[in-house]
Amino acid sequence: MPTHSDLYRAPFGPGGPSAVDAQLAEKLLAAALARGADYADLFFEYRAAGGFVFDEGILKSASRGVSMGLGVRAQQGDATGYAYTEKLDWDAMKRAAETAAAIATGGGSHAPHKVEVRSLPSRYDLDRVTLDVPGMEKRKILERAAAAAHAHDARVVKVECSFAEEIREILVVTSDGKLARDVQPLMRFGVRVIAEKDGKRQEGSSGGGGRTTIGYFDGKSPEWHATRAAEQAILMLSAEEAPAGQMEVVLAPGDSGILLHEAVGHGLEADFNRKGTSNYSGQIGNVVASELCTVVDDATLLQSRGSINVDDEGNEPKSSVLIEKGKLVGYMHDRLSASHYDLVPSGNGRRESFAAAPMPRMTNTILMAGPHDPEEILKSVKKGIFAKKFGGGQVDISNGDFVFSLTESYLVEDGKITAPLKGVNLIGNGPDVLRKVAMLGNDVETSDGIWTCGKDGQSVPVGVGCPTIKISSITVGGTKV
Repeated sequence: MPTHSDLYRAPFGPGGPSAVDAQLAEKLLAAALARGADYADLFFEYRAAGGFVFDEGILKSASRGVSMGLGVRAQQGDATGYAYTEKLDWDAMKRAAETAAAIATGGGSHAPHKVEVRSLPSRYDLDRVTLDVPGMEKRKILERAAAAAHAHDARVVKVECSFAEEIREILVVTSDGKLARDVQPLMRFGVRVIAEKDGKRQEGSSGGGGRTTIGYFDGKSPEWHATRAAEQAILMLSAEEAPAGQMEVVLAPGDSGILLHEAVGHGLEADFNRKGTSNYSGQIGNVVASELCTVVDDATLLQSRGSINVDDEGNEPKSSVLIEKGKLVGYMHDRLSASHYDLVPSGNGRRESFAAAPMPRMTNTILMAGPHDPEEILKSVKKGIFAKKFGGGQVDISNGDFVFSLTESYLVEDGKITAPLKGVNLIGNGPDVLRKVAMLGNDVETSDGIWTCGKDGQSVPVGVGCPTIKISSITVGGTKV
């Protein structure tokens, strides 16, 4: 009997329940090009996903779902026609192709090139995906985490644990002759703890995952995450009100990269620059950051949450340098923006599902390591903030202005981390903050598979990373009077 992996890996392959061959693809592409579009592509997607939530000592929910469909895009210059269908019979697919063609019309006549299969790297080829693991085994993982959090301290009053998983098969066929197939696994585990003392409640959390197997827990066990979340919640019970004003700020390595992602990364996506709405529009070759800063978008990291073997336009992504030693050297491109700039696509064309057209999106966006020892960075701070974990934030892409809340932060006094703080917000401007990077650690880390990025109503999994960073001055929005 075939395993779940066998079923999930080949719905569009030869002999699969919805097999797609070159002849079928070329007929659909010809229909998409029939009204004069100069380019068309097909995006087939099959997604199987599941989730568990364990709360108050019981399994509150368990879910499993499947979706499948085709998106057809036709382009004539900057005009794009897009249509999709959840039915994969010939008539439904042909109607989608004809609908897309009717929106992107032109005067010429184009025929699709002969389709050739692309050879792709293997950044997350797994012997067993988490969807193959019995539900009881995943429930035990959640139970172990909950038990460990409660056992850590009597002040822990509530623990919620979650496990989300999916496997996504995509098949991309383009009118310029590319055929690319990929199977993308994904899992995420999380623990949220609430601690209470004297009527006051505080929260802590921990989690991780990526394009990996259940073997993830061999490195970071459920108990490890539970203890980390409980420690944070307990610590926050004694947190002080945060000071306010212009201060030096030290960002911890790893997840602090989410500030880079939001405040800088989105502004480097080429569609914003093509439209002239980004603060970085027309800035290629200009100094936009401290000379310590080199920023890359790297889809090649093994089993990272944002890594992909192929983007949703059939292009292989690699490591793209965006800022090099403070100078802006490139943007993240999909096919449309790359054509506008007369460049090769960087492999950043991504979409949430077959129901959406692709756009330039980040994968794993990382600020590279610098020359400084992390302890040296802390010792250089007379009075400031150490930002360890970030919560939500808001960013204005047009100018880079942002506000971020911190879920775990500390006061730094005379080079030492002292009191935990609550109610801390960082307020600033992304490009300005990069210019104020005064010291950069040699301890670059990548996030542990928790981040999801939203843009224009679409969400995709991403990774972030950075070393320890010292920012010479940033506005801290605190609550201390």
